[in-house]
Amino acid sequence: MTTDELVIRAKHGDDDAFFLLVSAEKERFYRIAFAYLRNEAEALEALQEATCRAYEKLGKLKEPQFFYTWMIRILIHYCIDEQKRSRKVIPLLHLPNTLTTESTPLEEKIRLEWAIAQLSPRYRHIIILKYYQDMTLVEISKLLEKPEGTVKTWLNKALIQLRGYIGKDRSGDYA
Repeated sequence: MTTDELVIRAKHGDDDAFFLLVSAEKERFYRIAFAYLRNEAEALEALQEATCRAYEKLGKLKEPQFFYTWMIRILIHYCIDEQKRSRKVIPLLHLPNTLTTESTPLEEKIRLEWAIAQLSPRYRHIIILKYYQDMTLVEISKLLEKPEGTVKTWLNKALIQLRGYIGKDRSGDYA
């Protein structure tokens, strides 16, 4: 059965069809939530909440072929809301803006994660979707409902800012 057929059946009250739709991409949904929230329990909660919201609003989905894009958008919006709530907590860790030559791979990863967290939300989304979820620029532009050229520009600006935060020049390891 195709995705479109499952969506149509789910819209008409077939709970098993909805379950099959969500189950088919549950690992991808989890990876996206984890990339935003960086915590297993919070990512699982985000996935559960996004699934509930999608189930409740399934009747509003106009184009069945865009079910997964629509579901990912719901998930991302929930994750963004959770990030905003958690940012009210004052961070205890203040990392310097440059990497030293004695840095371990773990320290570099922590600095990179910190630098990504410093980006504006639109740039952070592009980095997460491109490098953590391995989505193409075309897929990202469809998901965010932005022109592909805008997504390319945002990606370029995000990479420039990341290089500035972690002290790498244009030939750095994080491009």
